[in-house]
Amino acid sequence: MWPPALVERMRAAHMALIPTLTLFEVEAKKGNVPANIAQKFVDSTVAFGSARLLPAAPPKEFFVTARYSILSSIDHIKRQQRAIVGRYRKSNNAKGLTQALTTLVPLALLWWAAVLGVGVSLWLTLAAMLLITLFDVRVFALMHECGHGSLFRSPWLNRATGFLLGVVSGMPQYVWSQHHSYHHAHNGNWDKYRGPYTTLSVDEYAVMTNAQQRMYRYKCSIAAAPVAGFIYLIFNPRFTWLKGSIGLVSHIIRNKVAQPTVSLSAHAASFKTRYWKSTKEYRHMFWNNVVLLSGWGVMCWAFGTALFFTIYLITLSIAGGVGIILFTVQHNFEHSYASENKCWDYTTGAIKGTSFLILPRWINWLTINMAYHHIHHLSANIPNYSLVKCHIESQHLFSDVTRVKLSQIPNALKYILWDTHAQRIISVLEYRQQLAKRAE
Repeated sequence: MWPPALVERMRAAHMALIPTLTLFEVEAKKGNVPANIAQKFVDSTVAFGSARLLPAAPPKEFFVTARYSILSSIDHIKRQQRAIVGRYRKSNNAKGLTQALTTLVPLALLWWAAVLGVGVSLWLTLAAMLLITLFDVRVFALMHECGHGSLFRSPWLNRATGFLLGVVSGMPQYVWSQHHSYHHAHNGNWDKYRGPYTTLSVDEYAVMTNAQQRMYRYKCSIAAAPVAGFIYLIFNPRFTWLKGSIGLVSHIIRNKVAQPTVSLSAHAASFKTRYWKSTKEYRHMFWNNVVLLSGWGVMCWAFGTALFFTIYLITLSIAGGVGIILFTVQHNFEHSYASENKCWDYTTGAIKGTSFLILPRWINWLTINMAYHHIHHLSANIPNYSLVKCHIESQHLFSDVTRVKLSQIPNALKYILWDTHAQRIISVLEYRQQLAKRAE
């Protein structure tokens, strides 16, 4: 009979879903299983390609007990999710402050080097701009963490630091965090959320003209990412605030003339717009833009308008593009889970609708471990500095999570269509192959 503790771990891992090396073999290599039992298990295992399946004649207790039968890996994660999250959701003010300081201080020094380099060497300025771009990505990632309230234990520190990071990255942090929370609440539910590129369904793509289809493919490409970054971080937050504010002022004036006895605050409260959903959101948009535009003015006065905006627009646009690409391939990849509303499941979205990016350590540092996105979607309350440990401890549960290497990102970006029939994301090539088969 196999040791009961090992049997329980094998059940929890749903061994049939673990490719190449079963959890049993891992335990055997660690010396946790008697050698004779381990060899009998290996000899009785049916090989299929590069994967190992269940033993041909496994002991009865592995499969069924009076009160237990093997569940899917998703079911096991659901059963253990509270325990997994509970062990790692505690935030640390010191760690959060260290991450913020090791981002903002180097960023300030890099700006000084970029400006100084103009009078010394163009290469110095270009090198500094490259590093500014990378640190801008880190600024946005930390802002995102503050939005979840997980960078610091202190809510005040999350709000204050999040606002500051939002100014540096050009994004009204509170408003953005509200929209981002919607993404977390509906991840994998493509009826409700389609990502930054608003991924089209195959039916929506089919009714487009050839020119529209080409434009859509270009919009989702790496080449267009800096343009998307510019629109996302620099243009849209300013434009929506200005347009919404003009609409608000016009609404107040028009209604005050028509109803002079009603207070200005009451007229303002009756204003509706798609750019903000509450007075609090507008207040955050207002102060983000006021502080940011004031900062632009100071930087132009100190360094010159042309030099400042050349460095600022290039670095922040590219950083925004990098962020959009990384976010996209964390949900758009080969056959990622893309359910309609009636069949959607939250945990399945976190495991099969979210990728695990295999990135170099220095990129993980810059992106504060956003590669471990499957853990982040199990619970956004787990701080970034605990994601790696959480993944390692429970990695036997995450065999269904798709791994995407850095070199595979360009290919993952080709998966830009939602196949509503198969409930998954497919590439344009697959879509064309489907059309060809139907025509035969």
